[in-house]
Amino acid sequence: MTGILAGVRVLDLTRVASGPWCTQLLADMGASVIKVERPGTGDDSRGFRPSVEGVEGLSAFFLALNRGKQSITIDISTAEGSALVRELARECDILVENYKANTLVKYGLDYESVCAVAPDIIYCSITGFGQTGPSAQRPAYDSILQATAGHMSLCGDPDGEPQRTAVNVADLTTGYCAAVGVLGALIHRMRTGEGQFVDAAMLDVSLALTAQYASGYLTSGEVPLRAGNRAPNTFPSGVFTAADGTMILVCGNDRQFRALAGRIGRPDLADDDRFADNRRRRENHEALTEILNGALAAKSIAQWSALFEEVGVPSAAINDIDQVFSDPQVVHRGLRIEVEQDDGRLLPMVRSPLNFSRTPAANGPTPGLGAHTDAVLRTLGRSDAEISALRDAGVI
Repeated sequence: MTGILAGVRVLDLTRVASGPWCTQLLADMGASVIKVERPGTGDDSRGFRPSVEGVEGLSAFFLALNRGKQSITIDISTAEGSALVRELARECDILVENYKANTLVKYGLDYESVCAVAPDIIYCSITGFGQTGPSAQRPAYDSILQATAGHMSLCGDPDGEPQRTAVNVADLTTGYCAAVGVLGALIHRMRTGEGQFVDAAMLDVSLALTAQYASGYLTSGEVPLRAGNRAPNTFPSGVFTAADGTMILVCGNDRQFRALAGRIGRPDLADDDRFADNRRRRENHEALTEILNGALAAKSIAQWSALFEEVGVPSAAINDIDQVFSDPQVVHRGLRIEVEQDDGRLLPMVRSPLNFSRTPAANGPTPGLGAHTDAVLRTLGRSDAEISALRDAGVI
């Protein structure tokens, strides 16, 4: 079987997170992704911690975002290097980059310059704040976007400080949206023969992710406040304490609350005026939390989970990462895999989240720095002598 994007070639000028996540998704779907890295050092994320034990120039971070790609090293700041990249662009369908807006103009690798030699190319530029405007040149890190787009104002305890999410949601969701944009542009090109520019900005995606919070403000003028682990619209919904630790409980409607009350031996709670409907449960959440924690202390998380599952009350243990990989459903889904690398080494990874019945995701190896430089340059007609001369000159 071949992937959905088999035969599609992607020139990857991305680094660290948002861009590599986008191009990894394309590689998962079978595209041939050529990642251009700096000679000697490569993508900054190769040096992040923790590193993969026994593998030089490979971090856990890089491993998670660059599977299935080829790595070539080119110094794009040199005239010869930028010319090589333009030459590669002519052979590719898609180019993805995540430099700060207008950075690549000086190297002749901006959209207009590349489009001049590859008119039908799909060129995706991922930036923090977009191509123009007062913030276009601001450095963009995930935390900066979480703060700017309002995420941090929504995370954390009501009386505590604003908090960011541990997962790089601004980076990774922008990578997802960039991939969606690229695929849409690819369909358009299939229909019309036209390439185009795809503008993917972390600010746009991060604000869109606030979804109902932004919509609520725009329609009512009400500014949402932090509620800790409590869901904004339902209660009980949040973290509660069992005999052996904390767990998540979610009651999305009155039926589930009545079932919960019965299971903990307090059916009277469902008829208590303070808790008769969702609005009143939210208004009296402190009193209800105290009652629930007192009842839940009688049994373990596993015991409660089994009891709640019988009556359709959603609950879950709050897993540490090591516990995640022993979760029966995670095991059943085969989310932990081992991927054979180019050197024959097997490395554990989380498999692609993309699931297709006819064209399964590739889950390919993660490349060593510059491992494919010579092979890719040979496809451009470069001889071994020419490749050696480029390497001696520091171009590759």
